[in-house]
Amino acid sequence: MPSLTDWKVPPSVQPKPADYGYDLDRALSAVVGLRATIPADAFTAETLGTERAGNGVLIRKDGVVLTIGYLITEAETVWLHLGDGRVVPGHGLGYDQETGFGLVQALAKLDLPALAFDQSGSARVGEPVVVGGAGGRSRSVAAKIVARQEFAGYWEYVLDQAIFTAPAHPNWGGTALIGAGGDLLGIGSLQLEGAREGGRREPVNMIVPIDLLKPILDDMLTLGRRSGPPRPWLGIYATEIEDKIVIMGLAKRGPAERAGLQTGDVVLAAAGAEVDDLAGLFRKIWSLGDAGVEVSLKIWREGDSFEVRVNSGDRNKFLKGPRVH
Repeated sequence: MPSLTDWKVPPSVQPKPADYGYDLDRALSAVVGLRATIPADAFTAETLGTERAGNGVLIRKDGVVLTIGYLITEAETVWLHLGDGRVVPGHGLGYDQETGFGLVQALAKLDLPALAFDQSGSARVGEPVVVGGAGGRSRSVAAKIVARQEFAGYWEYVLDQAIFTAPAHPNWGGTALIGAGGDLLGIGSLQLEGAREGGRREPVNMIVPIDLLKPILDDMLTLGRRSGPPRPWLGIYATEIEDKIVIMGLAKRGPAERAGLQTGDVVLAAAGAEVDDLAGLFRKIWSLGDAGVEVSLKIWREGDSFEVRVNSGDRNKFLKGPRVH
């Protein structure tokens, strides 16, 4: 991970303390840099890489750091980079597949303030916010909420009300979305291209709302995941092309690959119900039961349509567990 002096956000988009009714520098000091290394034989190594870097946010005084889970999935080592130059080890506590949140336990005292949770459900489009990165104001962005809407990710992921902000933070993973009161509204996940007024398109950040963490936090701290049975997972990477759902990749050794699905297949229906968008497909699959349930898909391939039955799996069972330093 680059040191905190290697780059800066352009001064024109940096937040200025006078514009906020809380101690901006104190709030931003809760954001830390995060670096993780993942074994080469890990399930996610090919798609997410073996070295991952981003940000995390201290949410408890005992050293619990909230981040976006893909940074620490299957991590062998985790290091936290603090604004004063210190680097301390961390341990991956858990990852929630449904929301994408990840937790890290710092293995040394951080001596930093923790950010309290805001009510992300009350956040409104047009509201000024700060997207905070590790390193304070010069690595943070003064932004606005530009949309609140459904988001479907190609990796079998759906958020009902994701938060979108602009201008985009260049090092978005695990950033802190800080609201008007100086508290945490969400965690940065992605950079996407979004439409703005006048038809212009510019990068936006997709933020996972903090309200989704509140009901599962205790489970993640004690179990490393949310309680209850996991959702069915097929191991498909899909996209929408001209109102069609097209499989653009398959998880190696995953349920869909074992069932004979191929890249380029078009999904027409799931469990007998026609589907024409990713969110509809994934929600239909999840409605069938828990991981292990059989999922019937109607597939179009090279001019023919046919049915494929996929024995779904538990995605977590394909992942390496966290290791203690």
